[in-house]
Amino acid sequence: MSTENEGTAVPPAPSAPPVPVDAPAAPAPQAQDPQGPYGQDAQGQAPQGPGASGDAPHPGVSSSAPDPSWPPPPTAPYSDGGSGSGPGGWGSSYQQPAPKSGRGRGGLVAAVLVAALVAGGVGGGLGYVLAKDNDESTGSTTVSASTNGGDVKRDPGTTAGVAAKALPSTVTIEAESTSGEGGTGTGFVFDTQGHIVTNNHVVADAVDGGKLTATFPTGKKYDAEVVGHAQGYDVAVIKLKNAPSDLKPLTLGDSDKVAVGDSTIAIGAPFGLSDTVTTGIISAKNRPVASSDGSGSQASYMSALQTDASINPGNSGGPLLDARGNVIGINSAIQSTGNGGFGTGQSGSIGLGFAIPINQAKYVAQELIKNGKPVYAKIGASVSLDDSSDGAQITDQGAGGAAPVEPGGPAAKAGLKPGDVIIKLDDRVIDSGPTLIGEIWTHQPGDKVTITYERGGKQRTAEVTLGSRVGDN
Repeated sequence: MSTENEGTAVPPAPSAPPVPVDAPAAPAPQAQDPQGPYGQDAQGQAPQGPGASGDAPHPGVSSSAPDPSWPPPPTAPYSDGGSGSGPGGWGSSYQQPAPKSGRGRGGLVAAVLVAALVAGGVGGGLGYVLAKDNDESTGSTTVSASTNGGDVKRDPGTTAGVAAKALPSTVTIEAESTSGEGGTGTGFVFDTQGHIVTNNHVVADAVDGGKLTATFPTGKKYDAEVVGHAQGYDVAVIKLKNAPSDLKPLTLGDSDKVAVGDSTIAIGAPFGLSDTVTTGIISAKNRPVASSDGSGSQASYMSALQTDASINPGNSGGPLLDARGNVIGINSAIQSTGNGGFGTGQSGSIGLGFAIPINQAKYVAQELIKNGKPVYAKIGASVSLDDSSDGAQITDQGAGGAAPVEPGGPAAKAGLKPGDVIIKLDDRVIDSGPTLIGEIWTHQPGDKVTITYERGGKQRTAEVTLGSRVGDN
C-alpha cells in the first residue's frame, strides 16, 4: 500500500489489498526500496513483489492540453489481475448504437408533431378564454407563478450540515522543497493555537527548509512550519504563522467505537480540487496497511479504517468524519488500479480508502506538539517483513547487527526467542511482520498486551509490557 503522494514500493501487508497506492499527489517519483524495520521492531529488506505503486509527490490537476484526437479509441474491458497493471481502463469500450430505420424515426417525429399541434390548439383555446375573462375584469392576463419551492432544511445530522460545519476548519496544504518539488494535500484544525494535523507524506518535501502554506476555504492563505512529523505513523503537525484568533478545532471522535457500516464523510483536495466533500461507509476495521512516504526511507504501518468514500490524490491528511461531524480518522492511502485515466497519469479511487484511526493520530499529534518527535511502542524484537500468512517470525539476526531480541527488553522479559512465530496480539490475528508492527503502534508505551506465539509446533502465550522508542531513526 502506498500513500496518496508516493510511488515507492513498500512491504505489503498480506491482509491488505494487494497493490496499495496513495491518495494526494502528482506524478510519481522513481520507486525505491524501503529501508526496512523501525528500531528493533522489524528487520530486513522489504519483500519484493507487487508492493505499492502510488501517486507522485502530491496531487494536482493535469496541465496538459486535451488530446486533439478526442474521443480516445475504445479500450478493452477492465481486468484486474491483482497487480493493478492489467489491461483495460475505466470499463468496457463504448460502441455507437446502430441508427434506427428511417420509417421508425419518421413515425416518431410525426407523432411528436401531432401531439404538439393538438396541445397547441387546446392551449390556444384556453388562452383566449382566459384573456377574454381577464380583460373584462382586471384588464390583466398575467398569471403569477411561485418562485420559491420552500426552504431547504439542512439539519446538523445531514451531510450538508456536517460539511457546512467542518469545511471552515479544513485547509489545503501546499508543500514545496528547496528544489521546487512538492504537491498538495489536506489538513484540519487541531487546536486554537494554530496547529494543523495532516499526513507526514504531505509535508515531507517542506521538512528541510522548504516552503509550506495552508489555505482555508475562504481563500485566506497562511505560511506554516512543521512542528513535528512521524514517518512510521504517517502523521505530521504543522503550525500556522500569524494564526487567526477565531480558529475552530474539529471535534475528535472515538475510532474504537466505529462500526462497519457507519456513515463516513471525507474532506480534501483531490487532484487539487480544494474543499471537496465525498461520502461513504466504514467498510472494514483494523485493516493492515503498509505505505511509503516516497522518499525511499522507512515505511509506515497502520491498522486502518477502510472506507469506500471517494479518496484521491490530494485527500491525504484530510479528516474522515462520522455522521455527526466528529473526526474518526486521517485519510492516508488508497488501493487503486494502475491506470490513471483522463490523461493524468495518476491512479484514482476504486472505493478502497484507508484512514489512520483518530485515537492513534491524536496521541501522536500530542507527542509531536509536546516534544517535536514521535514516540513508538515496541516489543524489543526484530521480526521478518517477508510476505507471509503464517504470522510474524522473530528473526535470527537483528537490524544492523543488533540482537534479534533486545536484552532486557519487553520480549526478552516475556521469554520470547528467535524463531518464535507470533500469531496473535490480544484478540487480533497476526499474519505477518507488518501486521504486528501496525497493531503494536495502535498502543502506547507501558500498555500490557497478551502475545500468542508458536514454538516447536506448540502454542504459548506471554504477557508483554510494551517499551518505547523515541524518533524515527
